[in-house]
Amino acid sequence: MARKVKKIEVTTEGMQSLAQGYREGKTHCYRQRCQMVLLKLDGYKSKEIGLITGSCEMSVNNWINRFEQQGVAGLQTKAGRGRKPILTHEDLPVVKAAIEQERQRLTQAQHLLEQQTGKRMSKETLTRFLKLITAVTNE
Repeated sequence: MARKVKKIEVTTEGMQSLAQGYREGKTHCYRQRCQMVLLKLDGYKSKEIGLITGSCEMSVNNWINRFEQQGVAGLQTKAGRGRKPILTHEDLPVVKAAIEQERQRLTQAQHLLEQQTGKRMSKETLTRFLKLITAVTNE
């Protein structure tokens, strides 16, 4: 005997929010989660949704449950996920001083920063941080 497809109830506003999130969401993860809920509303089984979205059945069910509990806002990625940055805005004065001292040699500036902050980092980490600073100051 086949299992029944779980039915979820959504208001018209919720449906519009899901459709907008699926079309215009900032991150791929959020758009995919909105798509999961929309497919569930269309009557698809969790296993079928998983095949369509490239997720496992358990992940689909977890997002559907979270949507039922928290609504569309629950589909957003919570703050604090991912790896924490090595360099933060508190390190900005030290980074600027190191770059001023070793303007032409980024590797030397990196070694100087490592000595002053006690944080190990790659040259690429320093480069990304400098690009981030430049992007923020240019806005």
